[in-house]
Amino acid sequence: MSWILMLIFGLISIICVVGTFQSIKDKNPLAILFHFGGAAIFGWFVIMTVINSGYPPVHH
Repeated sequence: MSWILMLIFGLISIICVVGTFQSIKDKNPLAILFHFGGAAIFGWFVIMTVINSGYPPVHH
């Protein structure tokens, strides 16, 4: 089950990184803050899931 969350969170963090660069281009500081924060949080969830469960995930 954790691989599904890892996939979804990974896609969200990639979209947030793209949004961060678009916000930098548009010079929108609030959007930069929210996109960067989303990328950092969801990216951290993906990294911790890989460290905790491994990839491919180990079934108990």
